[in-house]
This record gives sequence, structure tokens and C-alpha cells, in this order.
Amino acid sequence: MDNHKQKMKQYWKRNIRTLLMLLAVWFIVSFGFGILLVEPLNAIKIGGYKLGFWFAQQGSIFSFVILIFVYVYRMNKLDEEFDVNEK
Repeated sequence: MDNHKQKMKQYWKRNIRTLLMLLAVWFIVSFGFGILLVEPLNAIKIGGYKLGFWFAQQGSIFSFVILIFVYVYRMNKLDEEFDVNEK
């Protein structure tokens, strides 16, 4: 029983670490690129649009969708590793 508790502690520790890493990326993309670094990024153009504007309008949305898929993938791998998957 004690081994199971230790295993679940490791599982949740890795789960929280994954979540914090993805939240950090979310914060950097949305707040960092979309607000704080918008002026330096606007010096770069992609498809005729300033990069800072693009991140504030489209890039952050694309990033959020990608983060969802990364989270699902990483959690499925973690679930399999700790044998708590739904299969």
C-alpha cells in the first residue's frame, strides 16, 4: 500500500510539472508575445502582418490549440507509464 501511495505521489508531481510547463508557455505566448514584446515583434512581418499583432490575434489561439494536443499526448503517456490509463 505504501508503494502505491509513493507511485501516486510521483504521478501527481509529474502531472503538476507538465501543467506548470504548459501554463508557462501559455503565459509567454499570450502575455509576453501579445502584450509585453509586441513592439519588438512588430519589426518582423509575416505575410504582410506585424508579428506582434499576429501573436495577439492569431498566434496565441494557434498556440493554445497546440498546447491542448500536447497536454493530451503527455498525459496519455504519463497515464500509461503509471498504469492509470483508461484502456
